[in-house]
Amino acid sequence: MGRRAGTPSRKRRRTPPSDWQFPLLTAWGLRPDQQRLLVIIAAVVGVLAGGTGLVFAVGSIGEYTPQQRTSAAVVAPGSTLPRIFHGWSSPKLFAPLTDRTKDKRALTKKEMFGHKQLSVTKKLKLKLVAKQLDADCAAALWGETVVEQVSDAGCSQAARGLYVSSDGRYVGQYTLLNLKDGKSAAALVESLKTDYRGGWTIPLPSSKASFPSGGYSEAGGYALGHYVGLVWLGRTDGAEPTAKDDFVSLTLALRGAEKPVYRRVVSLTGPLA
Repeated sequence: MGRRAGTPSRKRRRTPPSDWQFPLLTAWGLRPDQQRLLVIIAAVVGVLAGGTGLVFAVGSIGEYTPQQRTSAAVVAPGSTLPRIFHGWSSPKLFAPLTDRTKDKRALTKKEMFGHKQLSVTKKLKLKLVAKQLDADCAAALWGETVVEQVSDAGCSQAARGLYVSSDGRYVGQYTLLNLKDGKSAAALVESLKTDYRGGWTIPLPSSKASFPSGGYSEAGGYALGHYVGLVWLGRTDGAEPTAKDDFVSLTLALRGAEKPVYRRVVSLTGPLA
């Protein structure tokens, strides 16, 4: 049947050409198809798990493996632990960084902390309030088992950046460990599924933000070639996240701190097609 007289025609909405091009991911060198895969993986894992802890799925293109739980935590005095931890294997994207002998240049403060803030949304930012680059990885970690493992893995550097959101609601820390090879990085992420409850990264001190003792926080471990990235995120009041707390976007923003690792891939392989 034809359109009735006087009835306005409906215009088809065109799909924007940049549906799968997110500024942060594009800046990392990911193609639109890779970005689309990342979002699909995150959505599927989130639906299957249905828990707030799995928001860290969004930050990875690698393989997700759920954490194991231990019966009790062995917490060092004055230490703060994430309530939940998830581990991720290294994506193929980081294959050029599997061996540190091909990536000999040490991390620098300028490289790791060149950006003073990370964008979550147009209005919400994560601001860098403390930073530290240690040649002794034991200075950035606590827990005998964890410290011993990173030592055996030839950890040569530990970079930590502490961030607070511009609205003062969230606190996050990104830690990057420089290990000898991809095998060691994968093994550390695997072991942290249980060992994180008896050893973890030490939060940087700051008068502007801190992880409340005994408060709720989440963490994710990411193997990135011979590097391991540790994302740690929570609310400054220590409360559990609600539907109003977009930990997905916060996690993606916090992982912007690992942009130097992507740059190193590009320096070895050239720009991604």
